[in-house]
Amino acid sequence: MSVLRRRDGSALRVLIVDTEQLLLETLATAFRSDGWDVRTTDRGLDVPVLARKFEPDVVILDVMLPDIDGIEVLTRLRSGRKDSRVLFLTAKDAHVDRMAGLTAGGDDYVTKPFSVDELIARARSLARSSASVNAAADARWLVVGGLRLDERTREVRLDGNRVELSGTELNLLQFFMHNPHRVLTRDEILTHVWGFDFGMKSNLVEMYVLRLRRKIGSDNDPRIHTVRGAGYILKQDA
Repeated sequence: MSVLRRRDGSALRVLIVDTEQLLLETLATAFRSDGWDVRTTDRGLDVPVLARKFEPDVVILDVMLPDIDGIEVLTRLRSGRKDSRVLFLTAKDAHVDRMAGLTAGGDDYVTKPFSVDELIARARSLARSSASVNAAADARWLVVGGLRLDERTREVRLDGNRVELSGTELNLLQFFMHNPHRVLTRDEILTHVWGFDFGMKSNLVEMYVLRLRRKIGSDNDPRIHTVRGAGYILKQDA
């Protein structure tokens, strides 16, 4: 696995927020072993201040916190620092929590209990889209029809207008734009965007394709089309 670094050559930074001390210690040890610079807290109210000082690439945030819920933490975090990627930890099968978190501006989620390796893989995927992580020196534009994506700055434009996407949405769009007019299977997308296949029960692909489709097109004129029984395809025109 390639080593990701920040633009200044320093280690990736992760801020982990959870009330379970054993889980905090376990995750901190695992991320440090993977080469990350780690900070932890069990208080949601501490997050905005810590984020300003530490400038994490990724924030791992439990939805259920005793002092302030994770959605409110995200709102405060986004108002002060917009480029940190946020990965929610949610209760098993807590669909409402997951949807609320993603709608509020979260980039991804993992349900408890989870694999630590899976969590780190998701965090690495999010870190790749962080503005602070090392990228190519020269701008490289991907162009498909009216869509343009600068792979250095991660800027997306649709017919000249800037499109705001989350980190995972950016990674998904980038994969589609590297493979225009080709049907991408659900398993291919899971493997490329999230690191590996997270199981047949996962609805991550369907959820993120729907969100991305709405941001770069419309329900009546989508740029990303569903190919029944096969996968999804990005076409030149909506």
